[in-house]
Amino acid sequence: MSFFDPRTRSRSHRNRKLYATYEIAYTAVDVIAALLFIVGSVLFFWQSLSIPATWCFLIGSIFFALKPTLRIVREFHMLAEGDYEDLEEGKG
Repeated sequence: MSFFDPRTRSRSHRNRKLYATYEIAYTAVDVIAALLFIVGSVLFFWQSLSIPATWCFLIGSIFFALKPTLRIVREFHMLAEGDYEDLEEGKG
């Protein structure tokens, strides 16, 4: 299987479970990042809260950067799972 091949997510029960786990993590990171940006935006209505607002934006940005990182890590994990299965089946 190749990198980002949609067939890897359904190769086995383990692959489906692994894919679902990463999707939950990806969605959680997305929600946290969005909430931090909303909170940061609201905090900017008050001059005295500009520092916490800036921190919310910075942390939210880090969470948004985690999204593609999670996808790449998931793909490497899925590929490794596939390779192990091939070895178990005598294909490697």
